Amino acid sequence: MNKNIIFPTLAFVALGVLVSSYKRSDTSLKEPNVILILTDDQGSIDLNCYGAEDLTTPNLDKLASEGVRFTQFYVGSAICSASRSCLLTGRTPQAAGVPGNVPSLKGKPGMPTEQVSIAELMKSNGYTCGHVGKWHLGYTPETMPLGQGFDYSFGHMGGCIDNYSHFFYWAGPNRHDLWENGKEIYRDGAYFPNLVVEKAKAFIDDNEDNPFFLYVAMNTPHYPLQATKKWRAHYKDLKMPRRDYAGFVSTTDEKIGEIIDYIDHKDLAENTIIIYLSDHGHSYEERTGNGGGNSGIYRGGKFSLFEGGLRVPAIIRWKGQIDKGMVRDQVCLSRDILPTIADYCNIKNVPESVSGKSIKSTISSSHEVHKDEVLLWQLGEQWAVRKGSWKLVGNPMDPSPRGKNLKMPDDHLFLTNLDNDVAEKINVAKQNQEKLNELIKYYQEWEYSNDEFININDE
Repeated sequence: MNKNIIFPTLAFVALGVLVSSYKRSDTSLKEPNVILILTDDQGSIDLNCYGAEDLTTPNLDKLASEGVRFTQFYVGSAICSASRSCLLTGRTPQAAGVPGNVPSLKGKPGMPTEQVSIAELMKSNGYTCGHVGKWHLGYTPETMPLGQGFDYSFGHMGGCIDNYSHFFYWAGPNRHDLWENGKEIYRDGAYFPNLVVEKAKAFIDDNEDNPFFLYVAMNTPHYPLQATKKWRAHYKDLKMPRRDYAGFVSTTDEKIGEIIDYIDHKDLAENTIIIYLSDHGHSYEERTGNGGGNSGIYRGGKFSLFEGGLRVPAIIRWKGQIDKGMVRDQVCLSRDILPTIADYCNIKNVPESVSGKSIKSTISSSHEVHKDEVLLWQLGEQWAVRKGSWKLVGNPMDPSPRGKNLKMPDDHLFLTNLDNDVAEKINVAKQNQEKLNELIKYYQEWEYSNDEFININDE
């Protein structure tokens, strides 16, 4: 499909309508800029404002004090590419065509080109769109950022890189991965988080006079855990693996703070929406020292459909337009970000395929009930359903030390009531057969369900 032909006409195609009720007090202002900041493998409570007591995260804590912080914010998957596809399309990863991780190899495609990305939507409404940082949604020209609606792109296309050599971290040899506008470039020895800040500032400079959308996809605190000297010294007395992870979280916070401060310095804060979230829970992989992150009371982490894999820190700030210092406990989803941005930016041609809903009213009021629908996830053989306070995880996987207590096959259907057991410690499936059957039916009726995954390990 030739997207260069189709998507310039996106605004005129009847893909769907989202009517925005947003009214600015000063109608002379242009449409707001939007900066979407995504961190990588950051644990559920790995900010001071989320309960961490051993971290220094002043910039994101300040962002929360100047905006709205969410306590039940869920991403689309507990793995990188799938979560990113959900965020950028407003659809579940399955509907977006990215149910798992995209290969980190040149020539390997990723998110299907027929998907309408948030960049394509924004571009069709007069925005200049930039990507800086990690991509991990395709390594062919048509599935790299410039093929998915972005006007500018800088960063790495695969899942992770060494922050100094910019070579793919998992395997080699000779898998260099640093690109600008579709062309491989070399900045040997330059610290990648510094490059992210440098390129983000340059994009802001180039586009400050017209509405812009900037997607800043930090590759941190994903391994390799390469914190700056300042933060390594700061945490020298912490035990491993928390020590190196904490240093990288504070490095991440500092670099995000530099971008936010730049917006404030240029007097753009009152016309720039800043949205921050993590892509999923923290990693227990060997490459990250078998842990380091913190999910608090929440069970699991990266790769797991327990709360610690899906529930992430999330904040939105728009100075002068969104109340500051607020906390929202309602359930919200990363696929809600696209329609929410559209709502704030008076964009009405949101595709009908978008399953997320605008959370503008939730942001405005702690009393607004947003989610009472059936929420569904699937990752490999794992699947999960949440309806109200009840949550069922099928074929659960818990990579944390706590997961050693998970007994298979008895716990292959793990039911909890999150109001009573948000830590998902006790499986109450046997005591609640009617509720169990109800949630299983919701999963069976989902167009992406797999009956083989329901009875796997059953006896």
